[in-house]
Amino acid sequence: MKLILRNISIVLLVLANAGCDQLSKNVARNNIAYHETINVVGNHLILTKVENSGAFLSTGDSLADSVKFIFLSLIPLLALCYGIYYLLRNSELNNLLVLGICFVIGGGLGNLYDRLLYGSVTDFVHIDFYILKTGIFNLADVSIMIGMIILVIHLYVKRALRLA
Repeated sequence: MKLILRNISIVLLVLANAGCDQLSKNVARNNIAYHETINVVGNHLILTKVENSGAFLSTGDSLADSVKFIFLSLIPLLALCYGIYYLLRNSELNNLLVLGICFVIGGGLGNLYDRLLYGSVTDFVHIDFYILKTGIFNLADVSIMIGMIILVIHLYVKRALRLA
């Protein structure tokens, strides 16, 4: 029973990450015009909608459609499926590791859903806070970054415990 609850929790966490991303993108698609600028917090937190047909910072945008499909849809789909399989099959994984991987998979799933359904990913958040300036991103990207930070913390804690 404990294993079933663990696996249900993993699936729900992944779906919650992807769902929050899709909900926010739907709000952006319906309420923000392309390249419209909405200042949320002065000039520091800005909403502006763009479509990204490439990967991170439009990498791969100019690739041929078949190559783009393989590298930006098919390979990520296989990686996400393997990630879910890995989490569900390895019940002895550390909870922090599981949490980080769930965030990365959830964010990846949110962006992959966009790419497969719309042919591009909707980005709409921009931060410009003096030295902290970002490109335009979405909540799936935030989920992936949070997941990666959790994974780095997990590795640091694991190493620190091993050295102690």
